[in-house]
Amino acid sequence: MYGVPVAIDDALDRLEAQLQEEGQRVVSSVHGAVRALQERDGELADEVIAFDDEVDQLFLAIEGSIKSLLALQTPVARDLRLLLAILHINLLLERSADSGVTIAKLSQLVADADPDPALVDVLVEMGERAEEMIRVALDSFAQRDLAGAESLVELDELIDRANRRFVERLVDVMAEPALREWGLRMVVVARTIERIGDRAVDIGEQTAYLLTAEFREFTDASHPSAP
Repeated sequence: MYGVPVAIDDALDRLEAQLQEEGQRVVSSVHGAVRALQERDGELADEVIAFDDEVDQLFLAIEGSIKSLLALQTPVARDLRLLLAILHINLLLERSADSGVTIAKLSQLVADADPDPALVDVLVEMGERAEEMIRVALDSFAQRDLAGAESLVELDELIDRANRRFVERLVDVMAEPALREWGLRMVVVARTIERIGDRAVDIGEQTAYLLTAEFREFTDASHPSAP
């Protein structure tokens, strides 16, 4: 393919398979973290935290393979873009898994508090949207689907709308002294979920880069890489 040795094609296929595996584990991490928060399940939160080691191992394996390919194969053109895209997506996925750990730990810190049901519902909605966005981002990359990648912007807006509802409700919750600590922790949870959605958009932008050879942000908004 593209006049390069078959060996690099096989290596790239293996890398993509590993990336998809990592992505599925990140989806599971986010799902588990949000469910642990919703159900106030400390054991599930512990599982999410422990599960992060497996994501980290995949992250390091992918990173190591990319470095080896860059050093030994000197890929060019589309194959180089693919490697660079995988490198960026690998980091975005690892940080999204870290976000799952953050949510799980925050849920444990306020496990004894009586939560506000309306706010929990909004956070669960945001978590489900973020989970969907990771799936769409991974599928779009695997299928080289530019339209699918670009659809992430609309999905991200749904998370932003839910976050605005969260903030509106939070004003009332923070008026109750018994819920203030819980409410402050949930502000961080909401922001953490929002960042997962932003990273999914970043993955979509990497898909567009791979397909068009030009990097562009889908919106005027910035999607920084920091957690």
